[in-house]
Amino acid sequence: MPVTDAEADFPPGLSAEEVAARRGAEGYNELPSEGRRSLPRIAAEVAGDPMFVLLLAAGAIYLLMGDAHEAMVLLGFVAIIIAVTVVQERRTERALEALRDLSSPRALVVRDGRPQRIPGREVVSGDVALLSEGDRVPADGELLAAHDLAIDESLLTGESVPVQKHAGTAAGRVFAGTLVAGGQGVARITAIGAATELGRIGKSLSAIGPEPSPLQREIGALTRRLAVIGIAFCLAVAGLYVALRGGWLDGLLAGITLAMGILPQEFPVILIIFLALGARRIARARVLTRRLSAIETLGETTVLCVDKTGTLTENRMAVAMLAAGGQRLEIADETQLRDLPEGFHELLEYAVLASETTPHDPMEQAFHRLAREHLADTEHLHPDWSLAWEYELSPGLMAMSHLWRIPAHAHQAVAAKGAPEAIADLCHLAGDERRAVLAEAAALADRGLRVLGVAKASHRGASPPAIQHDFDFAFVGLIGLADPLRHEVPAAIAECHAAGISVMMITGDHPRTAQAIATAAGIGAQRVIAGDELAAMTDAQLAERLRADCVFARVAPEQKLRIVEALKARGAVVAMTGDGVNDAPALKAAHIGIAMGKRGTDVAREAADLVLLEDDFGAIVRAVALGRRVYGNLRQATIYTLAVHVPIIGLTLLPLLLGLPPVLAPMHIAFLELVIDPACSIVFEAEEPRRDPMQQPPRRRDDPLLGPGRIALSLVHGALATALVVALYGFALRSGMPPAGARSAAFVALVAANCALLFSSRSAQPGLREALGGVTPTAAWVVGGTLAALAAATSVEWLARPFGFGALDIWQWLGAAAAGLAVLPLLEMAKLAARGRRAPT
Repeated sequence: MPVTDAEADFPPGLSAEEVAARRGAEGYNELPSEGRRSLPRIAAEVAGDPMFVLLLAAGAIYLLMGDAHEAMVLLGFVAIIIAVTVVQERRTERALEALRDLSSPRALVVRDGRPQRIPGREVVSGDVALLSEGDRVPADGELLAAHDLAIDESLLTGESVPVQKHAGTAAGRVFAGTLVAGGQGVARITAIGAATELGRIGKSLSAIGPEPSPLQREIGALTRRLAVIGIAFCLAVAGLYVALRGGWLDGLLAGITLAMGILPQEFPVILIIFLALGARRIARARVLTRRLSAIETLGETTVLCVDKTGTLTENRMAVAMLAAGGQRLEIADETQLRDLPEGFHELLEYAVLASETTPHDPMEQAFHRLAREHLADTEHLHPDWSLAWEYELSPGLMAMSHLWRIPAHAHQAVAAKGAPEAIADLCHLAGDERRAVLAEAAALADRGLRVLGVAKASHRGASPPAIQHDFDFAFVGLIGLADPLRHEVPAAIAECHAAGISVMMITGDHPRTAQAIATAAGIGAQRVIAGDELAAMTDAQLAERLRADCVFARVAPEQKLRIVEALKARGAVVAMTGDGVNDAPALKAAHIGIAMGKRGTDVAREAADLVLLEDDFGAIVRAVALGRRVYGNLRQATIYTLAVHVPIIGLTLLPLLLGLPPVLAPMHIAFLELVIDPACSIVFEAEEPRRDPMQQPPRRRDDPLLGPGRIALSLVHGALATALVVALYGFALRSGMPPAGARSAAFVALVAANCALLFSSRSAQPGLREALGGVTPTAAWVVGGTLAALAAATSVEWLARPFGFGALDIWQWLGAAAAGLAVLPLLEMAKLAARGRRAPT
């Protein structure tokens, strides 16, 4: 019976010095990609933005008009705006690069004599890679050892049948990107990156891009509509100016100014910055975002389907109870168990024989750990036995068996473990015997233990039978394993319920074990649905039962997909956790697939949208809360952005229609861009929610980011600011103030009104306390810096001259600023009125 650690048999692998030298010579294990944007590329993209093209055109017009000083100042503003935008874009790109690196497939390699889990891109040629079921092969290599290794190479060959691999043969090569479908292997890496077989076809793979998310489509459609409107208004205003006042260069400047006021170039930038930085915030909660679109969906989630083991529990399995021959042995602490009674030796022996020789499963590790302590010096240790055949779990039989070859014996030993009812079937127990075994299993399960049955058989044939049922099994006993509930789970589940999110537990455990854990966790369930009962239900019956039941037990991984589809058919937004190869379809089908980072396979991680670095249910809840916060802040930022463009449009168009001197020119728009962009991307992204996002119901799927009501409110806010500033401008002119002074006062009021719009848009709730409360340091710095820059631009003569500003005394300046800020109560009244109209009657 092999119970020793197999790690000592691994090749020593490379040293840290060898790894550094080979990486310096060969680079990273990644395909050439156009996805990573360099700093020059970002700068070129930003400089080609329509807004900057318009600014450059305005600078050229100033030069044609002979205003070289104004042209140089405008171009200086352009340089500053480009620098700020490039810094923001580069910050976003660094966030995305970090997330790409963290969420890339992992590789288990041997370095300095011990296994290490590293990002796949850090593998170098010469590394010794350990492969197991569910892994992606990180690079091309030659097999050093293999145990029942089968690899799906359909990515390269198109052949869906897994290929059996054997070390030291022509079939002993493995290739980057292929999937380990079964078994285990050890390979020495021979080629990485572009030198691999996958690298030769990498260009065709890199050309495949993801589909835009619903939010990206919504923002894109809004941007395109506003851009078309901006172009149309630009041409109309230019023609109107020439018709009313003459001077085609001045008319062209007026048209460019209006186009700059309408162009919504901030929207796409806001979206990518919020999602990228939101993903970084979620990463701090130990959850990696593989697809940014998942952040949109987090706030819509109505059902969380979670595994029990490792997610709700600590995944720290320990043998707690042994039952054999009508006796029980309770193990409160396996480290304190001095002697294992002889009557339980056979039970533990066959439990280990039915497990993997180098186990990864926590239950099998618990068997091996206890056996090392108590069977090492007994007749139950058989170091010369060799594993000859394996029978894996199947949907129809939740049990697995191992056949062991025994030297110098005519027979072979067979060990089986699995669900107690499956072991009872294998042993052909009936009547009172079967009822006694299942009653004992139920009694252990009622204590919250995970219960496995163990059976033994012998085989004398030359070849093993096709199925496990063909062995003549004898029942050995039951083993109960304890996996404590995580201490934070009850509070996290209560938080989900408060947020309107149902929690469904899906486990392969005994129904009574599932019921006990669910009760302790706070998951309400009228009854538990078992896997065989689920298989007998129609889709309609399952959909109806999902309205009441929250716990599924004895569920095969393949049945998770059916549960997801049934929930989706009911209109639920589903988040599903999983870790195995068979979980991948359900993870892909769920609105949000969540893979276990520690115990999950590469296949599960690649199918998922989120990856938990710690297999912890509390991390999922924190990610939902952060997703709701990101989406809420994004909505408020877009409301502000739309509103702040309205006064710019009004102050460009209304003076022309009313026969007043123009207020805004491209120079002023450039200044305002320096206010709007930081306010949108920095202030709103850093905003803390006014109300606990987990005390609100999930967002409806059909609720757009900017629905008609929110667009109307945003336009009303902008119209109020416009009316106030235009009224102030008209009053200043009628009071005898020179046009330059009136323009200066109007611009001060406009910037102050922008600050009022910023404060009002920080919260969807009406009220001055909501608008002014909880001001973040980021908001204080942005507003303070804006007002300081405004004071300099309107007071320092050499700065004021290019803007066409006239001198204001201190009281006029403060009066204009106060007038702009005075719009804030009006904005809050508009929010209150809009909320009253939306309230149910």
